[in-house]
Amino acid sequence: MWRATEMTAVDERGMTKYFEEIEPPEGVRVELLRGEIVMMAAPDLVHNRIVADVQDQIPRKPWERLQTTDLDIIDEASEPIPDLVVLERGVAPDSGNLVPSQMVTLVVEVVSKTSVDRDYGIKRSIYAAGKIPAYLIIDPIMAHCVLLTDPIGDGDQADYRGQWITKFGDPVLLELLGVELDTSEFGTLTGVRRHRLP
Repeated sequence: MWRATEMTAVDERGMTKYFEEIEPPEGVRVELLRGEIVMMAAPDLVHNRIVADVQDQIPRKPWERLQTTDLDIIDEASEPIPDLVVLERGVAPDSGNLVPSQMVTLVVEVVSKTSVDRDYGIKRSIYAAGKIPAYLIIDPIMAHCVLLTDPIGDGDQADYRGQWITKFGDPVLLELLGVELDTSEFGTLTGVRRHRLP
């Protein structure tokens, strides 16, 4: 059974080239996060149902909703794969495996027991560095959503200025999309140790 593992890169540029040549086993997702290669097992049903629920609530017009799409972050040795990427329909390239971060309106990550620190930490910084206007963290461990907006700063100093925490059951206003997200049917993970983030 695959578990999340990380390999630290000494040379980020060399690791980026190595990352491009990796062919992971079926069912394993691989991301490059600031020079570190992170391998993750396939997510569980709670995770997948939340992603599908969010996707269903975002209208197909004018929005394109893409699952597990690699992002190209300018000036970063990073190719994260958010659980959901939302961008205006018609702005993405016609083909290829990378979407430039400057085209993206919203990224969504659903927290798993092995991704807590990444989703709240390094990915928050990477998405802010990529100037993605909004980042939604959906946390079935803590039964809340964290909406981050207004990216500021560069590189590993980048962050989001705005932060709103909403408990499952209360709506989340995704103002940029003109959507009020219903969270009442989001499932929770049981038997997982609670944390104190964000």
